[in-house]
Amino acid sequence: MEPLQAARTAHGELLRFRTAHMAGNLWRTFLSSVWILTLVSCARTRIYPHNEVTLLDTRTVPGELKWAANPAEGGWEEVSIMDEKNIPIRTYQVCNVLEPSQNNWLRTDWIPPSGAQRVYVEVKFTLRDCNSLPGVTGTCKETFNLYYHESNEDRESYIKESSFIKVDTVAADESFTQVDVGDRIMKLNTEVRDVKITVKKGFYLAFQDVGACIALVSVRVFYKTCPLTVRNLATFPDTVTGADTSSLVEVRGSCVDQSEEKEVPKMYCGADGEWLVPIGGCLCKPGYEEQSGACKGRNRLLDAGCSKCPPHSRSLRDGANVCDCHTGFFRADADPPSMACTQPPSAPQQLISVVNETSVVLEWAPPRRLGGRSDISYSLDTQLCLPCGSDVLFSPDQTGLLTNRVVVSKLRAHTHYSFIVHARNGVSQVSGAGASQSASVSLTTNQAAPSPVSSIQLTDVTRHSLSLAWQQPDRPNGVILEYEVKFYEKDQRERSYRIMRTFLRSVDVAGLNPLTVYVFHVRARTAAGYGEYSAPFEFSTNSDPFPLIGEGVNSAFLLLSVSGVGILLLISAAVFIISRRYADVFLVVLAFFVSKYSKTKQDVEEEKHLNPGVKIYVDPFTYEDPDQAIHEFAKEIDVSSIHIERVIGIGEFGEVCSGRLRAQGKREIYVAIKSLKAGYSDKQRRDFLSEASIMGQFDHPNIIRLEGVVTRCKPLMIITEYMENGSLDAFLRKHDGQFTVIQLVGMLRGIASGMKYLSDMSYVHRDLAARNILVNSNLVCKVSDFGLSRVLEDDPEAAYTTREATGSYLSPGGKIPIRWTAPEAISYRKFTTASDVWSYGIVMWEVVAYGERPYWDMNNQDVIKAIEEGYRLPAPMDCPVVLHQLMLDCWERERADRPSFSQILNMLDKLIRNPGTLRRTGGDRVGSEVCVSVAPEVCVPQWSLYDWLQPIGLERYRDVLAAAGYSMTLVVNLPSFTLDKNVVPM
Repeated sequence: MEPLQAARTAHGELLRFRTAHMAGNLWRTFLSSVWILTLVSCARTRIYPHNEVTLLDTRTVPGELKWAANPAEGGWEEVSIMDEKNIPIRTYQVCNVLEPSQNNWLRTDWIPPSGAQRVYVEVKFTLRDCNSLPGVTGTCKETFNLYYHESNEDRESYIKESSFIKVDTVAADESFTQVDVGDRIMKLNTEVRDVKITVKKGFYLAFQDVGACIALVSVRVFYKTCPLTVRNLATFPDTVTGADTSSLVEVRGSCVDQSEEKEVPKMYCGADGEWLVPIGGCLCKPGYEEQSGACKGRNRLLDAGCSKCPPHSRSLRDGANVCDCHTGFFRADADPPSMACTQPPSAPQQLISVVNETSVVLEWAPPRRLGGRSDISYSLDTQLCLPCGSDVLFSPDQTGLLTNRVVVSKLRAHTHYSFIVHARNGVSQVSGAGASQSASVSLTTNQAAPSPVSSIQLTDVTRHSLSLAWQQPDRPNGVILEYEVKFYEKDQRERSYRIMRTFLRSVDVAGLNPLTVYVFHVRARTAAGYGEYSAPFEFSTNSDPFPLIGEGVNSAFLLLSVSGVGILLLISAAVFIISRRYADVFLVVLAFFVSKYSKTKQDVEEEKHLNPGVKIYVDPFTYEDPDQAIHEFAKEIDVSSIHIERVIGIGEFGEVCSGRLRAQGKREIYVAIKSLKAGYSDKQRRDFLSEASIMGQFDHPNIIRLEGVVTRCKPLMIITEYMENGSLDAFLRKHDGQFTVIQLVGMLRGIASGMKYLSDMSYVHRDLAARNILVNSNLVCKVSDFGLSRVLEDDPEAAYTTREATGSYLSPGGKIPIRWTAPEAISYRKFTTASDVWSYGIVMWEVVAYGERPYWDMNNQDVIKAIEEGYRLPAPMDCPVVLHQLMLDCWERERADRPSFSQILNMLDKLIRNPGTLRRTGGDRVGSEVCVSVAPEVCVPQWSLYDWLQPIGLERYRDVLAAAGYSMTLVVNLPSFTLDKNVVPM
């Protein structure tokens, strides 16, 4: 036994020697790699951005860092390495990859935040690739953890690990191998994390190693400020950014010397350290003028005695106060005596015209001679434009043009025109210059769409029909191919309309409601396309009695009348044969027949609104010219009627402000104002205006209302109604637990109503989430943010497919919101109303959970995988079973199995009418008193028609009902208040 024991001891010593030898080789390789890295990275002088204030930088700390390491031996080790300039570099390294369950901590010294509420930690490090190390499988890691701990003490000797708050797990983008060391190729990683500091006077940072081979080359802690600046003659001091990444800090400026406030100067400091949206400003005091952001005294002409006359002027005597201009040179009334005399400009050059049907684009080059002035403007002389009418439009204007381009529209087709462009400056009126300053062009317009129909006459009227006639448009501009008639009930206000087309100048409109006012529009079409609709004309149907049979009576009305008589006869017979004991049950049968009749009538009404005349959304991207779409769907607002008050956020295209709008003849209202930031591209302008073109087509109480746009001056603006409570998710988080279940269901009902309206218009939102729902002061929820939306095709199975799929989650509108998007939209880029229903289910979960993040801290890949494996979000706390079941219905894997928004809306209405069904928050499924699912078959009891009729003594009517096509399914779908469980036993 002794020789065997000695052999085992020798073998153990050999293994320990090999392990120690391998660890030593790893450590020496790691140290050499860090030394090479420091030669590459530390030989450069550190230059910090102007808006960053450094609190700690290990490269500038003299001497050793002496941070606290736990354990003190065998864990993090401070290593001092000399760079090529013999400057010591302090690094911390650890490489315990051969032993499992590593827990090595390194804590910095106490760091005061210097008033900052959010600090940033920049870590530069290098990390060894575990796959390049032999024998470390399962023990080697390639990440480390970053923690922080707030404290008022600057010399805490011991801090529990549980007291630290985790910031993030940091992974390397690149790791190095032994081959990289041999080739002297180093891979330095730089990661930046932000930490919110709001409680204590300072904080500690901690780095936790869990088994990696890593070196911390440098650690830098800094915060961001908006640097000192001068805007609009107001000085704004260095300002520390806010605590949140989306917060804006309002700063009031102070006027520079020798200036005074015109309007209170304010700016906003953004989280990225940039100044945003200057408001107000200062003006120089009398006797001073603005120069390079300061007010400096003016140079007076006579301060140092007499001076030479300004250019192009002379004086006939010494000491004159004013010098006279030379012949051909002039001085405007507002010009100071010290200013040189100037001339009117020469004529515009290279005047060209481009004819597009009945519109003309005129462009020209600036005059060869500007006359020594910069206040040049252009105008079109309408007196020589023949034959121009009062309805001709000039864009941007006819006079006072500061650009060299104008669009003239609404001209007559096939007509000869002459246009004269004048160039003027400040002395043109004084000089009396005329034709020599102008350029002219003659042209002939092309074919065009016809002008509007001027009037519509009523030729015949009955209870259910109207006959109309009209004259040909004043300017047909070609052969009229057909007329299009659009009409709707007056109280509908164009929300639901129908369209008829005819080759004649008359039409008979049937199927109307009696005693109802209808609004009619007519437009004509030629080979050039449709003209504009006529002005609205209102006509009403009359109240004559129904015609007799044989005089054109409607077949549906005849069927309903006969059915009604049959129902009355059946009721009369039942009164005599049913005892008083079954009176309540008889009411059930009565309600059944009445509901059948009501449903027939409702189907007739719905069929009327599902005709091809229903209003359909028009994609603004189908317009070649985005300005045409914006002018067709949105109203232009005069910028002078808008008063911006404050910035409330930053959108994709620029700032979002609140303010007031005072339209002429209307009361002042609060509005939200989106502006397009300067330096935009053509694509950004088109995308910005397309959102307004989309919103302008909607008119619903649960859709954000577009007030108008500003496109004729900069910046471009979109004006919408102001929603006082902001986004729904933030509003719910702020008021966590403060609403009743009925109030939450009411919010969900409003969202569903808005989405039903959009789906009825064949419109797909694609980004439905609580953050895109706005809430006003009355808790009305409205759908907004149409930047990702697209239109459905005519085919109900068709769906919008993205045109770009170069990344994992890219789409034309940006990244797909994974947590809110249906599986088929993520996998195949197919968006339909059914995918909006999936998103609505997530919104329901957000509302009931008071703004909690869906799927919590799961990353996008984990969310996708979990959904594919059948995982669905559980019910939030105190969530009624009926609401969670509705969510699950929205999250069905197959699109066809999900409810429509119409079904969802009906379900929510049922819950609001029966609030007792919302009390069940757990346990078994709800019984027959309420249907949890929107699919009726889920809740149908397994009865035959006979089983239901026999207990109430009406079994003899089974064959009659069955022959009429009535089944048990229709009976159990009666309103819940008619099914009394004491009368109909289960």
